[in-house]
This record gives sequence, structure tokens and C-alpha cells, in this order.
Amino acid sequence: MLKNDEFIRLTNAPHLLREELLALKKTNKLVQPIIIDEVQKIPPLLDEVHWLIENANMHFILCGSSARKLHQAGVNLLGGRAWSKKCYPLVFAEFMHNNTEFDLLKALQRGLSPSHYLTDDYKQLLHSYVNDYLTQEIKNEGLVRNLPAFTRFLESMGFSNGELVNYSNIATDCAISANTVKEYYQILCDTLLGTFIYPLKHSHKRQTISATP
Repeated sequence: MLKNDEFIRLTNAPHLLREELLALKKTNKLVQPIIIDEVQKIPPLLDEVHWLIENANMHFILCGSSARKLHQAGVNLLGGRAWSKKCYPLVFAEFMHNNTEFDLLKALQRGLSPSHYLTDDYKQLLHSYVNDYLTQEIKNEGLVRNLPAFTRFLESMGFSNGELVNYSNIATDCAISANTVKEYYQILCDTLLGTFIYPLKHSHKRQTISATP
């Protein structure tokens, strides 16, 4: 869905995916699994995928960098018909598996996305990544109305990563409301840039620090 011509064609007529795949199957030219990248850009395609799974015994790999658009649109999420997998950054076990010495400073400076961690041009890559993220995922998708405020929020997040979440402190730093900060946190989760880690609760009756991720 990163190709403009394909994006426009299937946005106007999602059923073309079904018709073309069925035609390929009849000619024995269909190669499975069928891979669709950035599927969240055209949510109605999920209905076509659902039909093809149920009626044509086809197998799919659906990739995307954000689930927010799908959740908000209330579209078909293929419940019970698809497995959900997330690709996380490099973890410590992967360094040890390859007998590579883990460099904490390098990890903090470059991040643990493989393409960033393994290159010497990490500064340029990180700069481009943030710009692309702000432009493509946030601005173009209309996820936030106040882009400068969200930019300040990202900056503040860089200093509070891994700490207890305090909406009020970050709201003060960014000159926005605490409710807006909560929404911004959810955007990070939906676009797979962040995740909440919740404390272990030994008893469900205790509500002390367990509510703070």
C-alpha cells in the first residue's frame, strides 16, 4: 500500500483484490502466503481478506505500522481467524545469541531498531525516522491537531522513558492538559512505538502502586 497507484486503485475498489486473487488461483499462478504491507491504510481490504480465508482457503500475512486507524474505524479485525504478532526492537538475548558484546551506551544513542543499531549513520537515520513518523503517521493520518505540542511531548518522553508514568508532570512540561497527554501515550502504543509495563500484582484487592505503569 506504499505504491500510490495501488493505494488509489484499491481504495476506490477494494473488491479488486478478491477478483484478482481468485483469477490467479484458477490459473495456478497464485503464490501463498499473500503478503499485504501497510494494510491499515485501506481498512475495507480486511473484509475481502476475511472472505478469501473463509471461502477460498487462502493464507495471508498482513503487515502494518499502526493499529490506531483500524481500531478507530471499527473495522473487521479477523477475530479468531488471524494470529497477532509484534516485531519488537533487538533484545539482550539476541546479542548474546550471536556472541556479540552488548554496548549499553551504543544502545542508548542509537536505539535498538536493527537498521539503526548496526549502522554508523544512525544520527541521520534517527532524524529521518522521527520526521517521517511525525509527517506520515501523525500529521497525514490526522491523529493530533496540535503537532508542535505532540513534538514537545515526544521530547519529554525521551527523558522519562522507563520511569513511572506521571501525566501531570509531562502535561506541565508540554503546556497541555493531562487528558491530552493520556491520548498521546495511547498514540505511541497504537503506532507501536511504545508499550506500558504494568507492575506485578500479588493481590487484586490492593490498588496502591499497581495502577501506575
